[in-house]
Amino acid sequence: MKYVILIHSNPQPWGHPTGDFVAEALARPQEERERSGAAFDAMLEELSASGELKGGEALGDPASARLYRWDAGGTVATDGPYAESKEHLAGFFLLDVASRERAEELAARFAGPGDTVELRPAHVWEE
Repeated sequence: MKYVILIHSNPQPWGHPTGDFVAEALARPQEERERSGAAFDAMLEELSASGELKGGEALGDPASARLYRWDAGGTVATDGPYAESKEHLAGFFLLDVASRERAEELAARFAGPGDTVELRPAHVWEE
């Protein structure tokens, strides 16, 4: 079963890892941030070794985004950021896990200070 973990955040300035830029993370003691970062890196290594992590990417500043919408006259492009909220999509991870329960367990581990994590099933295209 494939799932996507979407990381929504609002680092100011925009940067990665988001924990180095969001106020909620920066308010934590440096030692605690370093421990959390090391634990996150270890989790990614574990998921890579198990084959559950299929990929992921950090995304660029939403101000550099370009949005394409269908309009009756054709496609219309507008500059970003396109979201009306403070949070924007900061990155994603693609997982291939045995069950929804496993995906939910992992999604909880991806959540960090100042971030919102969204878990969504990935659509599997049939050939």
